[in-house]
Amino acid sequence: MDNKFLPISDRDLRIRGWSQLDIILVSGDAYVDHPSYGVSLIGRVLEDAGFKVGIIAQPDWRKPDDFLKLGKPKLFFGISAGNLDSMVANYTANKKSRSKDDYSPGGKMDFRPDRAVIVYANKIREYFPGVALVIGGLEASLRRLAHYDYWANEVRRSILLDSRADILVYGMGERQTLEIAKRINLGETLDNIKGTAVIRSCIDNLKDYIVIPSFEEVKQDKGKFNQAFKAAYSECDPLGGKTVVQKYQERYLIQFSPALPLTKEELDKVYDLPYARSWHPVYNKEGGIPGFETVRFSIISHRGCCGECSFCSLYPHQGRIVQSRSKKSIIREAKILASQKGFRGTISDIGGPTANLYAANCQLWKKTGACRSKKCLVPTKCGNLKLGYNETIELWKEVMKIPGIKHLFIGSGVRYDLLIDKYSDEYLKALCQEHISGQLKVAPEHTADSVLDIMNKPRIEVYEKFTDRFRKVNKALSKKQYLVNYLISSHPGSDLNKALEMSSYLSRRSIRPEQVQDFIPLPMTLSGCIYYTESHPFTGERIYTPGTFRERKMHRALLQYSQTKNKGLIRQALKILGKPDPKTTL
Repeated sequence: MDNKFLPISDRDLRIRGWSQLDIILVSGDAYVDHPSYGVSLIGRVLEDAGFKVGIIAQPDWRKPDDFLKLGKPKLFFGISAGNLDSMVANYTANKKSRSKDDYSPGGKMDFRPDRAVIVYANKIREYFPGVALVIGGLEASLRRLAHYDYWANEVRRSILLDSRADILVYGMGERQTLEIAKRINLGETLDNIKGTAVIRSCIDNLKDYIVIPSFEEVKQDKGKFNQAFKAAYSECDPLGGKTVVQKYQERYLIQFSPALPLTKEELDKVYDLPYARSWHPVYNKEGGIPGFETVRFSIISHRGCCGECSFCSLYPHQGRIVQSRSKKSIIREAKILASQKGFRGTISDIGGPTANLYAANCQLWKKTGACRSKKCLVPTKCGNLKLGYNETIELWKEVMKIPGIKHLFIGSGVRYDLLIDKYSDEYLKALCQEHISGQLKVAPEHTADSVLDIMNKPRIEVYEKFTDRFRKVNKALSKKQYLVNYLISSHPGSDLNKALEMSSYLSRRSIRPEQVQDFIPLPMTLSGCIYYTESHPFTGERIYTPGTFRERKMHRALLQYSQTKNKGLIRQALKILGKPDPKTTL
């Protein structure tokens, strides 16, 4: 046993003198005791509240041994697929099995099942009848209502029904999980907990709720699917959101309004907990957990994103309200990193969903929540949104004063549309002068304005304005630094003509992208809804969606036009478009 970690075996319990755990957390990821790993974070929060917590990481679902090894918990099993949806972890955008899992020992595959939450929950229900089951994490959060599943190409019912769990936690789960633990301990009901969903046989006692089309309706009718999506999407704010009800034959899925964001003090406390900041030693013989290396010497500064990109799961999971840690808390963590074995002087990132939203704030967030009828950043930044650039620059300076820290880089990328006006001059200068390792990540995603509008991304002239400023600032600093451009191929709204338009744009600017992501329609995202229904749920507009794998491959080939292996696919695309000569087209 290593006392720096939560117990993972019966031996660990005996050494602690414990006969029974209060809560057992089951994860599809290997056990890495670090705040970037949701199950570890929740485990530490529960431990800090006085509960005895153990972890079963990546149990072998084909036999009972792993599920039985810590015995029956006094309160509940908490089940998560891990940091990713298990289908995303196991399959590519073209539905082929992945060759590597960064959240598993040695990066090996086959450590987690497809639809891990459902599999784990049903196994535990079989082995421990009557025990309370709580499901959470990204997989459960994004599948809390009836949803389109890309891998099965069908509308599936809420994961709460298929898992046979007692309650589902959605979003960031600290408040909800603590409340659930306290209520089960006191023998109280699990109703009306913000940020959770339950199944009930009636809704007579509910107040201030909306009813969306039933599972049976949305499964049969894409118009009803859009109607349900629009209604549920509009209730994702913790202050203004209402309870959402969806019927399943004679039962009701009840999604209570989102949990309130953590305060700065509460967030600081979560990240100040005594994490071991390492994978568990049991993985040493396999070479550890590859994904941990990307966050080992990085710091999470905030959560939530007011960007609301249509293809991204951050809005339905973390919400639009940005919650930031204090500078003191971040500096404390930086000092811990600087003292760790193996630290060589470089903090790889201080960031979150996007680094330059640290300390961002809106006066309305605490009063009424995020606006229903207005976006924070698109088409331009709202005047009510105040950015924390001065606080960020001061934070960087303080971190750089810590003994042993030689470099602080911003590895998580930035919103370039927040770096195009005069208010960002000092931030951009400081960023380029000290905090870029040679390459800065930005995400234009596409070049066609019609596609960018569907994505809820800034139009292409905004990106061009930023790249011009980036070049000028680096020139003034006598630095040669480059942009790593993230792009999405085959997004709804992009046909072959739009893909060719983007290819030509990239070619004219000698941009040869390595980072191209094939679009994956994630559950509960706006883009995922559009992909399935081929129409926009808010406008009713019909939207073209690249559907076949052949067309999707041609889209990607056009974006990566400089790669020799793509020439055949490019010729096929140009022939379809009636433009057979690549030399005159790209």
